Amino acid sequence: MRHGTPVRFTFDGNSVDAYAGESVAAALLAAGYRTLRESPNEHAPRGAFCWMGLCQECTVEINGVRRPACRTECADGLIVRKGTIA
Repeated sequence: MRHGTPVRFTFDGNSVDAYAGESVAAALLAAGYRTLRESPNEHAPRGAFCWMGLCQECTVEINGVRRPACRTECADGLIVRKGTIA
């Protein structure tokens, strides 16, 4: 299996090693992160579910913009935060 160029980004201030071209959701899963946000009412953990960007369960904040982690490619220096709305 071939991987893209190694890149590094942060998730809630923690460094995550990934490969260019893979989704942020895949990189976070590989790094051991399962919870990408919490539900607004019950604060239940939410993570990648459909892997197509339809369900919005993996919504995170990337460089200040809310986006589905499964539809966003990893790049060096991304600043990713949980998508929980306060």
